[in-house]
Amino acid sequence: MRAWMCRAYGAPDRLTLETVARPVPEPGEVRVRIVATTVSSADWRIRSLEMPRGFGLFGRLAFGLRRPHQPVLGAEFSGVVDAVGRGVASFAPGDAVVGFPGIAMGCHAEYRTMRADAALVRKPENLSFEEAASLCFGGTAALHFLRRAGLAPGERILVLGAAGAVGSAMVQLAGRRGAVVTAVTRTANHDLVRSLGAAVAIDREAVDFHEIGETFDVVADTVGASDFARCAKLLDEGGRYLAIAADLKGMFQRRIGTKRAIAGPAPERVADVAELARLAEAGAFRPVVGSVLPFERLPEAHILVASRRKCGSAVVRVAAS
Repeated sequence: MRAWMCRAYGAPDRLTLETVARPVPEPGEVRVRIVATTVSSADWRIRSLEMPRGFGLFGRLAFGLRRPHQPVLGAEFSGVVDAVGRGVASFAPGDAVVGFPGIAMGCHAEYRTMRADAALVRKPENLSFEEAASLCFGGTAALHFLRRAGLAPGERILVLGAAGAVGSAMVQLAGRRGAVVTAVTRTANHDLVRSLGAAVAIDREAVDFHEIGETFDVVADTVGASDFARCAKLLDEGGRYLAIAADLKGMFQRRIGTKRAIAGPAPERVADVAELARLAEAGAFRPVVGSVLPFERLPEAHILVASRRKCGSAVVRVAAS
C-alpha cells in the first residue's frame, strides 16, 4: 500500500509517498481501506515541531528526538472495512466506518488496522466520506472543553477561531446546548458561522475582540489567539477561559478572582466519537470541510494548515468509495 512518511522533522517537502506492507488484522482488529483522512493542526505540529511556546523539548520527548516514532501521521479517517481478525463480530467487510486513532496516528495511508472496540463507529449515512473523515478531531476537543466548562443553556460564549475544525464544532455544539454564541473569524467566514448557529460574528481582522465592551460566561480560544490574562475582562464573574491551544505557561494559569482558565489535552474517548456519530446521524452536528485534495497532494494540506487560515478541516481523498 501507499503511505505518506514523515521520516524527518521539517518542511512539508520532507514528506515522502512510499510503498509499505499492507497491515494484517490481529485477533480483535479490523482492517479499513481508507477513503478519506484529514491533515490537522496535530499533524502540522508533529511534522514541523512547531509546538506552542515551551513545548519544544516535550514534543521531541513525546514524538521522537530526531524523527517521529510514528512516521505515518493522520489522526482520523473514514473508510470501508476490508478484513476482520478472529473474534470480531461487531464489524464485517463492506461496513462504512469512521475511526479516530488520535495520537497513535497512522491514517495517511491506504489501509489501517484498529481494534474493533476502539474509537471506531459506523459512518453516519447522511455524511459524505469527506465529512465523516472530519468528524472526530475537532468534535472531540469541543465536547471535552464544553463538558469541563459546564456550559449551561442561556450562557454566552465567545469562540475565537470559530471557522476552524475545533471552532466550527464548538459553535455547533455550544448552540445545541442552548448557549448564545458569538464567533470571531474573518469576514469571509461569517455566513458559515452564522449557518452553524452563531448569533453574532466579529471580523477578527477589523476589530480587536478584547475591546468590544461585552462580557461572556465562556471564552473558547481554539487557536491560541489570546491568553487568560487578556481575556479576563471579557469574562463575567464565574467565567471560564478555555485555553484549547495553550502554551506551557497557559497550562498553569491561576484564578483571577472567580474567573478561571481550563487547559490541558483532550482525551480520546470512545464515547465521544459515538456521541458525535449519533449527533451527525440525527442532523444535529455536521463537520465543516474546507478543502479536499487528492492523496498525491497531501503535503499541500500541510501548507494550508500551517497558514492558520484554513476553514473547517483540510481533507485528503485517499481512494474512491
